[in-house]
Amino acid sequence: MERMINVDLGLKEKVVVVMASSKGLGKASALEFAKEGAIVIISSRSQESVDAAAEELRTASGNEHVHAYACDMSKAQDIQQLFHKVNEQFGRIDVLVNNTGGPKAGGFDNMSDEDWYAAFDRNLLSYIRTCREVLPYMKEQQFGRIINISSSSTKEVIDGLILSNTMRAGMVGFAKTLAREVAGDNIMVNTVGPGKISTGRIAELNEAAAKRQGITADEVLKNTEAQIPTGRLGEPAEFARTVVFLASAANSYVTGQSIVVDGGFLKAL
Repeated sequence: MERMINVDLGLKEKVVVVMASSKGLGKASALEFAKEGAIVIISSRSQESVDAAAEELRTASGNEHVHAYACDMSKAQDIQQLFHKVNEQFGRIDVLVNNTGGPKAGGFDNMSDEDWYAAFDRNLLSYIRTCREVLPYMKEQQFGRIINISSSSTKEVIDGLILSNTMRAGMVGFAKTLAREVAGDNIMVNTVGPGKISTGRIAELNEAAAKRQGITADEVLKNTEAQIPTGRLGEPAEFARTVVFLASAANSYVTGQSIVVDGGFLKAL
């Protein structure tokens, strides 16, 4: 990968909260924010996991201002407590990056009411709750950036992921509407969907696809890469840099958008 040109994005000492960030794209995003000199708050259900991730991020970025909090995104009280603690400690919240793991894979016949409720709670309601917590702070300071990490299914549905397809569509509707409501307060709200990025989630989906198709996960990967114009999976850092730009002061006019980072994989306009 070519070396990136350093550009000051105005994120130094900004307070950035990245949800579900002990691994995967959340962690990758947190690392890029830390490299920009932000005060980064990461979270996970497990205090042990998030503490370990914070130490890794501090070492990798050279930024000591990476702080770890336990927070279960499925619990409203956990979310309320997290943002209360962050505001109490730092006095402001400039950026929120919403993120959580994907819901159960499968088609319509595989899903019970409980599965639908769980997906709604995890992949839509949790994002609504975090926005509810941060917006009063952002409105008061007349600055805020909210980035919702979603899925490429916001542009083109993915077979075998009916729960994800449904909830991600709801997320785009929510984010677009919210963006219009808060733009006058200098708050930008955008959604970023990963395409085929090299993460544990993609590995899990490849395993599931391999079982359905009766081939190996490696064969699924090779078939996928053959369909991507760039010829490879994306790296987490490539996705994360899109998130960081949208969260920065350099972004003063992009809001209400759903952007897919996929190496040109999707054919949808």
